Amino acid sequence: MQAVSFLTSFAVCLLLCGMLLPLLRRFKAGQEILQYVTEHNGKQGTPTMGGIAFILCVALVSAIFCNWNLRATAVAVAVFFAYGVVGFLDDYIKIRYKHNMGLHAYQKIIVQLAIAVLVAVFVYGEISVGDKLRIPFTDKQVSVGFWIIPLVIFIYLACTNSVNLTDGIDGLATSTTICFLVGMILLLQRELVSLMALGDTYAYNQTQDIVTLCYICVGALAAFLLFNCNDAKMFMGDTGSLALGAMVACVAIFTRMSLFIPIVGLMFVWSSVSVIIQVVYFKLTKGKRVFLMAPFHHHLQKRRWSETRICVLYSALTMLSTFILLCFGE
Repeated sequence: MQAVSFLTSFAVCLLLCGMLLPLLRRFKAGQEILQYVTEHNGKQGTPTMGGIAFILCVALVSAIFCNWNLRATAVAVAVFFAYGVVGFLDDYIKIRYKHNMGLHAYQKIIVQLAIAVLVAVFVYGEISVGDKLRIPFTDKQVSVGFWIIPLVIFIYLACTNSVNLTDGIDGLATSTTICFLVGMILLLQRELVSLMALGDTYAYNQTQDIVTLCYICVGALAAFLLFNCNDAKMFMGDTGSLALGAMVACVAIFTRMSLFIPIVGLMFVWSSVSVIIQVVYFKLTKGKRVFLMAPFHHHLQKRRWSETRICVLYSALTMLSTFILLCFGE
């Protein structure tokens, strides 16, 4: 059934991308390129908001193959869609006024924070998740009580903005997210064996449904990647990157694997960390830089790495981190 959900999602998203691309061109929904990213000058006007295709695809296909009576799955899809709407508004303003600044930073943060707070409260009261966290490289879980609420809020804000930062070159956020989700599928398959042995039927069914949702997302993103890899025919925009960040968070949080994000999502974390390092060092040294440009993938571009090579590096490191967890985890 999960293989069928993957193939269905791939086919549906392929169809939606094919329908969406001419519409975006017709309405001149082109990306405004930042002037200081000189390597991207040739991409001016490339259609953006392509994330609409895989957002709609995941919503439609999950309604068929997932059990929305399991609340965590329904909430995951809803949150995925909600963050996509925030990104859509940001992209629309950029296109409408022909500049690269959409919603003000404080506006985006307020809306993102509001969604994250609602989900955090839900997680705290959800029986299949609650306040428990799996510890990487062990078979143990810990209860953190009320602190799960600020932790979940932080994870949503961190993941959505980290994936957004990673979405800087053709196919990078798409391919890295595919590898993250594949990694989570592999880790969760092992978790399912443990839950079955424990006889925790509800948590087993919920985890199984999240795995199905991962298959659907991977299928949709694989189809989108055909339009998004170098030379990209369209970009996902903030519409897609914020939605993907939300899905990354949902998959980990709703399976009690929040602490696995810094490992499986290593390259997302590195995108944010490289920006923080650059900004802090720049201010402390009054103008000096650690990287030629941040986030780190732009540094590699300045070093004349091809966009395809950078995507392969990020994907390989994401899968390597998963392999380490599989080999040395309990």
